[in-house]
Amino acid sequence: MNIAVLSGKGGTGKTTVSTNLALALKANYIDCDVEEPNGFIFLKPTINKEEKVMVEYPVIEKNKCTHCGKCVDICKFNALAKVRDNIILFEKLCHSCGACSISCKYDAITYDKREIGKIEIGTTNNTDCSRGILNIGEPMAVPIIKKLLNNLHKGVNLIDCPPGTSCNVVNTLNFADVAILVTEPSQFGLHDLKMAIELVKNYNIPFGIVINKDDGKDNIVKKYSEEENIDIIGIIPYRKNTAKIYSKGERLYDDLNHKMIFDNLSERISEVLSWN
Repeated sequence: MNIAVLSGKGGTGKTTVSTNLALALKANYIDCDVEEPNGFIFLKPTINKEEKVMVEYPVIEKNKCTHCGKCVDICKFNALAKVRDNIILFEKLCHSCGACSISCKYDAITYDKREIGKIEIGTTNNTDCSRGILNIGEPMAVPIIKKLLNNLHKGVNLIDCPPGTSCNVVNTLNFADVAILVTEPSQFGLHDLKMAIELVKNYNIPFGIVINKDDGKDNIVKKYSEEENIDIIGIIPYRKNTAKIYSKGERLYDDLNHKMIFDNLSERISEVLSWN
């Protein structure tokens, strides 16, 4: 069972929910927020394995190239450009689709590989943890996300998605069985929550909402959830002590009061999303 934890925007508490819920469920933790993977700050796993993530890019053999420009015309990602009698490659725009090689009648294009990031795998408290790390300056996270998720362990996997609703999140949801949407009771939180809801609905994925930083009063997220008949499966109170623990890079689950919150959340997930 793969449980995706996502949010329409950054800063709502997605990683807070993911890391502590993984401990409550005794689930494997997978950090797919490869541009800023900070789940390991809290889980502090012992890293047992590292693996480079490589992507292919075209290499143009100048002695064969006639500068006809067919490869430039077919590239939909603007990774190739014809400048006078030269074909120029912008390798970071290349999606490794292979179209340029197919279009070349002179067999002037071959492929080489380059590193865009890495995957780290470790363990903590008998929990298997993995994360992807995108190299600084690299624009495309999807190859790392796919490599992470193509090697999921058996059992329950808690997938910490990238923030927002971009293609990075879409590719993560391809592997999800159920989803948890983390939000906060603000206009920004509700606006981006609605986008995340539309996304998971398109995938027909069962989902529920967790409200973070809740002050115990009625708010716009609760009202919206009631009007749309959406289950609120958990609430994390807005407390000073929560911020103190988090700011130290410590796990909320190690605090007895917060442990109860996430244990209750794990039970509600089983009830509402019927993943058992």
